[in-house]
Amino acid sequence: MYENQGRDHRRRAVGAALVAAVASAGIENVVLEKHSREHVLGRIRAGVLEHGFAELMREAQCGDRMDREGEIHEGFFIAYNGEMHRVDLAGHTGGNSVMIYGQTELTRDLYEARDRMGGTVIHEAADVQPHAMDADAPYLTWRQGDERHRLDCDFIIGADGFHGVSRRSIPSNVLREYEKTYPIGWLGVLSRTKPVSPELIYARHEREFALCSLRSQVLSRHYIQVPLSDRVEDWSDEAFWEELKLRLPEDVAGSLIAGPSIEKSIAPLRSYVAEPMRYGRMFLAGDAAHIVPPTGARGLNSAASDIYYLYHAMVDHYETGDDAGLESYSDRALARIWKAQRFSWWMTMLLHRFPDHTEYDRHLQETELDYLFSSHAATTSLAENYVGLPF
Repeated sequence: MYENQGRDHRRRAVGAALVAAVASAGIENVVLEKHSREHVLGRIRAGVLEHGFAELMREAQCGDRMDREGEIHEGFFIAYNGEMHRVDLAGHTGGNSVMIYGQTELTRDLYEARDRMGGTVIHEAADVQPHAMDADAPYLTWRQGDERHRLDCDFIIGADGFHGVSRRSIPSNVLREYEKTYPIGWLGVLSRTKPVSPELIYARHEREFALCSLRSQVLSRHYIQVPLSDRVEDWSDEAFWEELKLRLPEDVAGSLIAGPSIEKSIAPLRSYVAEPMRYGRMFLAGDAAHIVPPTGARGLNSAASDIYYLYHAMVDHYETGDDAGLESYSDRALARIWKAQRFSWWMTMLLHRFPDHTEYDRHLQETELDYLFSSHAATTSLAENYVGLPF
């Protein structure tokens, strides 16, 4: 049984990826979703898929459209001091790359796979509550309208996001939480405009951070760093484009095509980890257990590694009775998650300006960037983390 309830968009793709994978292995499961299918597919989010996540989609028999329509990126740029510096991902990792494919499309593919397999998705499930997680017979209850429902299951997967009930159901004397908040946010704008670059551009600038990203050749996503006190209403489209251009190298800014925003939002930056990721027969996955700043594109991909471990552990349990994967799930998942936390923190500290930064801090940033592009080993480390560490 896999619970997928809450309001985070990323965990929908995560929970759906797991159920698609286990369904392809013939394991019966049910999904509980707080919202309607239309609501789930109506939100647009980022989509940089690491090499391993793309392989997992193929393993779950859900990767055909991703392979047709997704864009393989073998590198990206870091801009600073008015110059562009390319990170050759493929060259530094033996040919690995990342896939640019939006989370909305990813979720749509997983829904369609679910339909093909005849899987059960219960939408608009309210007041979901796990019970007896530490017993041999866990179960879930929820409400639809005025009706209460119960489902008995072997396992509960809490892929219900940071605000979901799963993690909060673990006793406080068991759960350990680690958090770092950053005094900044990202203002993101989605527009139907041609991307300014065929590969992502991360810009470190005295006016603060910016990112030029894309969803396709006709859909762009751009971000600028803003104070947490800012509101979306404070930023007109014109003000956003003007500020973005100021933070980019002149030749890039001159090529930037502006257009009306389709979606605009501000996301605060923070790091968070909950341990353990297993309590009895309930397993946490994705945002329910960990959050990273978006700088290193590790959020969705860290969640995907949880799914990889859970999928193979479930297959071993049901096909051979081997529970080693289930028993070691929390330790294995957390080992990789903390590496993703380190990388996301490092990228965030490298490319952003913070209110308490001194001239010393800024000189260290410059030195770190200069060293990064003068050292083959340093650039290789960056590339290996960006395409995704081995599962």
